[in-house]
Amino acid sequence: MPTRRIFFTQLALDARIGILEHELRATQPLHIDAEFDIDISQPVRDQNIQTVLDYRLLRNIIVQECTQAHVNLLETLIEHVADRLLNEFAEISHVKLRISKPNAFSDCVAVGIELQRSRQPD
Repeated sequence: MPTRRIFFTQLALDARIGILEHELRATQPLHIDAEFDIDISQPVRDQNIQTVLDYRLLRNIIVQECTQAHVNLLETLIEHVADRLLNEFAEISHVKLRISKPNAFSDCVAVGIELQRSRQPD
């Protein structure tokens, strides 16, 4: 089946994440990169958003999952985001997520976690 890729580069938001004392008291910035391979089941009709996966919906889920509650570990957060996206959008065949903390260390641009997951064939 043909696919189309939707991607986000450095979606920036503030989240409550971490196990250190200062992380438990305040939000910190996260950067999120995401790629979604979308199964194409119908031709695009320029006047009909229903013929494509609206990337606003993907962004809303990422933001909601990352900001709704405190999470201790990036590994936990990235798993929650991937699970929700795959559960809510059957047309996603593959997701690649990268969530990073740009302020974690002063001697590097960021530290983070990357996860790739493909939908299991029926």
